[in-house]
Amino acid sequence: MSLHFARLKTIEKRQQYEQRGIREYWIVDPQARVVMLMVLVNGSYQATEFTGNQQIISRTFPELKLTAEQVLEAA
Repeated sequence: MSLHFARLKTIEKRQQYEQRGIREYWIVDPQARVVMLMVLVNGSYQATEFTGNQQIISRTFPELKLTAEQVLEAA
């Protein structure tokens, strides 16, 4: 998949998720070694990036204890 196409799909999905009121979703980018947490706030998403041994803090799953590295290793 081309980088341009991937970006278009990401934007399209973001808009669909906002319209449906999905409170949280994650974007895992193994190449960039980043986990991006997207949280719906007042109708639009705010992004927080996690890398390495940073613990991912999920509002939807507060009991979840994972680091970005653990997620990336499983990807």
